[in-house]
Amino acid sequence: MGIQFTAVFKKVSEGYLAFVEELPGANTQGATLDEARENLQEAVAMVMEANRMLAEEDLGGQSVIREPLRITA
Repeated sequence: MGIQFTAVFKKVSEGYLAFVEELPGANTQGATLDEARENLQEAVAMVMEANRMLAEEDLGGQSVIREPLRITA
């Protein structure tokens, strides 16, 4: 089994607010629960990509080892 995050959805008058407990910055909203779920998938992908880009900038061309990391339960 791979890594699993916790998505939280809060009903508000405009629809739903959504965020991932374990991933700061991954938050969004949607008019419907399904829309909020879809938007949250995109938000997670965007946060992870932004984190990758920031890490690459911080490394500044240094020689490093990169490898996949799988987290299992």
